[in-house]
Amino acid sequence: MIRALTGCSIRNPWKVIALWAVLGLALTALAPTLMARVTQHQTGDFLPRGYDSAAALRIAEEQFGIDPNASTVTVLVARSDGGALGAADQQRIEAEAAKLAQRRVVMPREDDVPAFLVPDSSQTPRIAPAMTAPDRSFELLSVQLTGNPADQGVQGVYRTFRDAARTQFAEAGMRTGFTGSLADTVDTADANETATKVGGALVTGLIVLLNVLVFRSVLAALLPLLAVAVIGGAAAGAVAGTAMLTGRELDPGTPGLINVVLLGIGIDYLLFLLFRFREQLRARPEQPAREAAAEVAGRVGTAITSAALTIVAAFATLGVATFGQFRSLGPAIAVAVLVMLLGSLTLMPALLAAAGRKMFWPSRSLRREPAGGRTARFGALVARRPLTALAVSVALLVALAAGLTGIRMDYGRGDSGARTAAAATAAEIARALPAGVSDPTSVFVTSTDGGTLGTDRLAGLARALAAVDGVGQVAPTVLNGDHRAARIDLYPTADPQSQRARDLASGPIRAAVARHTPAGTSAHVGGTAAILADVSTAVDHDLRIVFPVAAALIALILLLLLRSLLAPLVLMLAVGLGFAATLGAATLLFQHGLGRPGVSFTLPLVLFLFVVALGTDYNILIADRIREEMRQPGPARAAVARAVRHTAPAIATAGLVLAGSFASLATTPGSEQVAFAMALGIMLSALVLALVVVPAFAALLGRALWWPVRPRPARHSVPAPEADRVSVH
Repeated sequence: MIRALTGCSIRNPWKVIALWAVLGLALTALAPTLMARVTQHQTGDFLPRGYDSAAALRIAEEQFGIDPNASTVTVLVARSDGGALGAADQQRIEAEAAKLAQRRVVMPREDDVPAFLVPDSSQTPRIAPAMTAPDRSFELLSVQLTGNPADQGVQGVYRTFRDAARTQFAEAGMRTGFTGSLADTVDTADANETATKVGGALVTGLIVLLNVLVFRSVLAALLPLLAVAVIGGAAAGAVAGTAMLTGRELDPGTPGLINVVLLGIGIDYLLFLLFRFREQLRARPEQPAREAAAEVAGRVGTAITSAALTIVAAFATLGVATFGQFRSLGPAIAVAVLVMLLGSLTLMPALLAAAGRKMFWPSRSLRREPAGGRTARFGALVARRPLTALAVSVALLVALAAGLTGIRMDYGRGDSGARTAAAATAAEIARALPAGVSDPTSVFVTSTDGGTLGTDRLAGLARALAAVDGVGQVAPTVLNGDHRAARIDLYPTADPQSQRARDLASGPIRAAVARHTPAGTSAHVGGTAAILADVSTAVDHDLRIVFPVAAALIALILLLLLRSLLAPLVLMLAVGLGFAATLGAATLLFQHGLGRPGVSFTLPLVLFLFVVALGTDYNILIADRIREEMRQPGPARAAVARAVRHTAPAIATAGLVLAGSFASLATTPGSEQVAFAMALGIMLSALVLALVVVPAFAALLGRALWWPVRPRPARHSVPAPEADRVSVH
């Protein structure tokens, strides 16, 4: 089937290219609109219904009409001269706030973007007074804007509102400050806008530079980026469309993660094809270019399919997770990778067929078979001394894995320490009021005996909550319309997103609620701190399930594709050791070296899925080439040396490109650990596991590696070219 698909694309290259161009451009244009409809930012909505904070969210929505899609911005208003607010000042603040609440904020739009491609986030904000500082140094306003904080349109609306409010209050002699998740997101994005653009430009430049250095060609340098951009656009649209059809909601960070993954693996797959195409044209200069492209695409297509299916299998295991964010991420990545696989088997072969030998213009390297060079000597060394190569590699990986000793999980925000205007405003509020004022922990009480609730019935619970160490203040009890539900807001002294606040919500506060909830009622603790506490519990549970299920699925796929018992075992041991070494190195650097509380709680899962699944790509490529070379006459070690020689440039280049793609995440605050670990993991997978560990095992085990179906030299095999006859004695 793979050869039929690649063959059809090579026979009709221009039709395939035109079809992908239309499909890619159309879905790229529609993707932002579709993605906006299937993403949501409430982390608590991803929790199973059985969690306490998830129940609190439902009560807040059903009984108090709280919009689950609302983002709250806390606005600090103070006198410009620093004086205490008087009665006239507060009247002036209320009047200006009323004007802002009546004004529709229109979403800014770029002139060169058609209106139908951008969801309109224009809206009228809901503004209400929140609290006044005890020393009357400032007053807080609560502003609700509807939409996802990660949505560019919502961010634009916030910027417009912020600028208008700042100007309006300044004219009234007031200064303003803004804080909250939306404000912090926008401030962080603005502060890192230059770094993000530079990081993206550097990755693009790295890809082009590597391709120019390797192929000495204009087309070979640019086509990978263009092809991946087209396929990636189609994949984004397919992911959003699938989410709409299945009713799944995506996390706001999913589209960005998909882009990074597709850039990396897409470039990898095209590089595998380009290197093998060039090798084929050098070995058989008389062969027509399309015939060579068909042969290469069919042969490499099998390895690419195997590699892509391992990624799909790894991420499909997230379907068994309880945390909804993981359950939605898995299918999204799987769909995107399947689209990239389809493009790799159709568009990429079509590009080879259409360009032919011009793909490598103006390089003249096709006219001659290059000398063995460094890769030939490296392959011969690994094949000649496999035990030494294996011992050195394993020692390096074990030394890095030793960093796992004492590893701790950090459930904090993982911020980079950057100080934004929103963070400065939050700090100013915390100096006069409890830190949780802008993001309270809320206790929701509902009647279960059919009676109504009153403040006197809940007075004992409110007093018990006020006595909890760490609760700075308790707001008056709020009843819903029929008095069958109540809300008690607590203002902790700790940052709502800190570990201390999570421990407080999941421990003493829930314990006080359990002991003092009146008979005939039920109570649930909600708010950011409670949600994050439940998320940590759900993630811990999912890690124990996903790891073994993903490993078993990947092993099964390798078993079926490689038709061997030993080869999949070797590959799984290699990637497992690489995962441990990568996580250990991240622990050494961030926890032990930089003194962080621990490694990000999502890092083990992200590393396992990406490094194990993507790293297996390189192992499959080298293993497939080793098996192919072992079908040639001669010693098994000579076959290993030839396989390393021919695949080392492709794997090394692809590894650098993919590592560079992940390294670009370092420009996003809070993603430094992921960027470092994933870049290091990919480099270890490509340069150590695929080019040393797996070949060394193959050299030691020989053709027995493929037991029980050992590759036998074909009776009429064409002898390897003279340049490939590497001595391994």
